[in-house]
Amino acid sequence: MEKSQILGGLYGLLVGDAVGVPYEFHAANQLPPMEEIDMTPPAGFNRAHRGVPIGTWSDDGAQALCLLDSLVECGELDLANFADKLWAWYDKGLWAVDHHVFDVGIQTSVSLQAYHQGISPENSGFANPEGKGNGSLMRVLPLALWHQGSDEQLVIDSHKQSLVTHGHLTNQVACALYCLWVREVSKIREIEEAYREAVDRLREIYGANSKERDELDLTIKPDQEPVSRGGGYVVETIQSVRIAVQEADYEQVIKKAISLGEDTDTNAAIAGGLYGVKVGLEGIPDKWYDLLRGKSEVESLIMRWPVSNS
Repeated sequence: MEKSQILGGLYGLLVGDAVGVPYEFHAANQLPPMEEIDMTPPAGFNRAHRGVPIGTWSDDGAQALCLLDSLVECGELDLANFADKLWAWYDKGLWAVDHHVFDVGIQTSVSLQAYHQGISPENSGFANPEGKGNGSLMRVLPLALWHQGSDEQLVIDSHKQSLVTHGHLTNQVACALYCLWVREVSKIREIEEAYREAVDRLREIYGANSKERDELDLTIKPDQEPVSRGGGYVVETIQSVRIAVQEADYEQVIKKAISLGEDTDTNAAIAGGLYGVKVGLEGIPDKWYDLLRGKSEVESLIMRWPVSNS
């Protein structure tokens, strides 16, 4: 993967998250027209997280940076190290802008508290065994950007990183599909073709008669036309991303993801990260990149990563 694609993915996630933060928790019909959606919401809009400065990423960006930090530090996916960093985010604001944690999903909170109380990181995500929110999908992008192993190894690690907070197989498979999609986009840059390649590859890896293959085909249903109201169910989030990335450029992708309503920051972060790999860092609008807070901390992390010298 080229350096510009890697940085485009990482900043694409962070910028998308930050643009989406003020619009969170609103239904689609409560949002401004798509053309008026911007990093700074239009005058009169009843924004979410009023005390949070414009340009601030949320839990999506912070957890993604925790994952990247752990990967760079350990040189592999070390689940205990990663879980420790997630707890440090939850407890002390690690990788949160201003160390201020202002948005935590219920499933994530329950799972991290279970981990802190002594449950292993392989099992803490089963604290709510039926939890199928998008909290592990929203942060998994750095794994796909960092990983240099085989597709099979990437799938295994995609499943593994989900376990800390979201153990259900639906979550694990969704993370694997997204990571393969990112990898395919980095090769061919055509979003829909890359998606089809990722689906086919994941089916091949899972095999014909596995529970993972059943989860992909019967729950995620990757061949169906995507429909979404922007909610936080992980399957709906995949649908939101599929809808948003059909737009013509990064800015329109982010606006489309937000226009679906509800979990606007997460949908924009996941779609923005994927599309950022397609267009590279130069494809992210300067007007948003310049407003993004916390860039110096991100740059310090990138400098520890071999990509900075590639």
